[in-house]
Amino acid sequence: MKQQHFDLRVGARDVPGVLFFDPSRRSPAPVVLMQHGGSGDKLSPDFVEWAEVFARELGVVVAAIDGPVHGARRTAPDARPEAVRADFFAVWKSADDRVDSMIEDWQATIDWLVRQPQIDAGAIGFVGLSMGTAYGLPLVAAEPRIRAAVLGMWGLSFQPSQRLERDAARLRGPILFQQKWDDELFSRDGQLALFDRIGAADKVLCAYPGGHVRMQGRQLRDQVCFIAAELNGTARHAE
Repeated sequence: MKQQHFDLRVGARDVPGVLFFDPSRRSPAPVVLMQHGGSGDKLSPDFVEWAEVFARELGVVVAAIDGPVHGARRTAPDARPEAVRADFFAVWKSADDRVDSMIEDWQATIDWLVRQPQIDAGAIGFVGLSMGTAYGLPLVAAEPRIRAAVLGMWGLSFQPSQRLERDAARLRGPILFQQKWDDELFSRDGQLALFDRIGAADKVLCAYPGGHVRMQGRQLRDQVCFIAAELNGTARHAE
C-alpha cells in the first residue's frame, strides 16, 4: 500500500493531507474521503489500518486530512490521546467554530483531487465517525459531489450540536449511520435523535454492541460493502 502526502493552502491555513492507494489499482479510481476521530490523526496506526482496508479491498484512493488540534496541525506539546481529545472537545464547545473552516478545507481537497488524472471525479464517498461526523456531516450536507456517506457515533445530546441538527436535515444522498449501543461518550437517545433528523430518504441505521472504541468486524465490513454498493459498481467489491 502506498502513501502520498500533500499540503494545500486554504486562506491562511495549511491543510496537511495524505492519500492511501494500491499502486496496482486501475485508473481513474473512485475516492473515499475519510476523516479520523478525536485523539487520532491521518497517520495514527488505527486510522492507517482503517484507510488501507478501503484502499486494498475496493481499489479506491482514500484521502485524509488532519482535523483542528490534531496531527500536523497540533501546536500543543502534549500529544497524548487523552490530551488531544480534551483539546478537541474544548474547541468544539467554544465559540470558535471550526466547522465552516473544515468544510472549506475538505472542499479545497476535493477540488485538488478531481484535477488528478488518477481520480474518478464522479465517484466520491465519505466515511467519518465520532469527530469524523462532527466535521463530516456538515461537509456532506454542503457538498453535492459526495455521493454517499458513512456517519455515526455522535449524538445531539452532546452539546453544542445544533449545527449538526440543522445540517442533518439537508442530507440527501444515501447515508449509513452507525451507532455503538453502549457508547459511553454519546448517549443512545442522542444518537437516535441525530439519525432521526437526517433528511435523506435513503438512510440506514445499524447498531453494534460495545462502547466508543475503534470499529472492527461486522461494523467495518458494513462500511466497506455500503461504500462499494453506493459508488454504483465503480469500486472493486471485496471478495
